Amino acid sequence: MTTKQDVCAVLFDYGKVLSLPADAAAWARIRTLTGLSEETLHRLYWAHRDAYDNGTLSGVAYWETIAREGGFAMDSSLLTSLLAADIDVWGQMNEPMVAWARRLQERGIKTGILSNIGDAMETGLRRRFDWIGNFTHATWSHRHKIIKPAAAIYELAVEGLGCPAASVLFVDDREENVRGAVAAGLQGILYTTHDAFETAMRERGFGELLSV
Repeated sequence: MTTKQDVCAVLFDYGKVLSLPADAAAWARIRTLTGLSEETLHRLYWAHRDAYDNGTLSGVAYWETIAREGGFAMDSSLLTSLLAADIDVWGQMNEPMVAWARRLQERGIKTGILSNIGDAMETGLRRRFDWIGNFTHATWSHRHKIIKPAAAIYELAVEGLGCPAASVLFVDDREENVRGAVAAGLQGILYTTHDAFETAMRERGFGELLSV
C-alpha cells in the first residue's frame, strides 16, 4: 500500500477543498447588487466562468459581460463591490484542510495549489490569506490559459512542485478533475466532505499522511 514516504507533494484544489462551498450571504449580496433573480444570476455567473478562469475574460470583463446580458447598469462603484463580493463567495476557509496543509509544510512535505481561477479572484484571495504564500507552488489557470481537466495544467503543476507525477497526490472536489489528474500520471483523491475524505485517504493507504 502507498504510504507517506511515497508522496513527494500534496496538490490541493482551492474551491471546496481549501475553501468552503459558496458562502450564501455573499451570494445574496451579489443578487442584491445586480438585481437579478436567483435563476438568472446562477445561469450568467456559470455561463462565463470558464472564460474567466482560463483568462479569456478578466474579472472586469467578466462582470461587465454579466451586466450587459443581465440588463443592469455597471459603474466603477458597482464593479468594485461585485469583485469584492465574489471573493467573499469563495473566501471562507475549510479549516481542517488548511490546517492539514500547514502540518504537511511543517514536516517538509511539498504542497501545491492547482485552481481554475480568474485574475481578480487570485489577487483578492492572495491579499486575504497570507497562508497561500506558504505553498511550494501555485498553478492558477488564468495565468496559463488552461483549465482543469486539461492534461497540460497538471503537467505545469507537477513541474512547479519538482516531483515525479506519480508521487504527487491531488485533491479536488470534482470527479472529472481527479480523473484528469490520474490520466496525467498523478494520484488522486475526491473531496466531498471531510469525513469522507479522511476515510478515502485511509482506504487508499494514505492514513499516515493525515497524522503528520
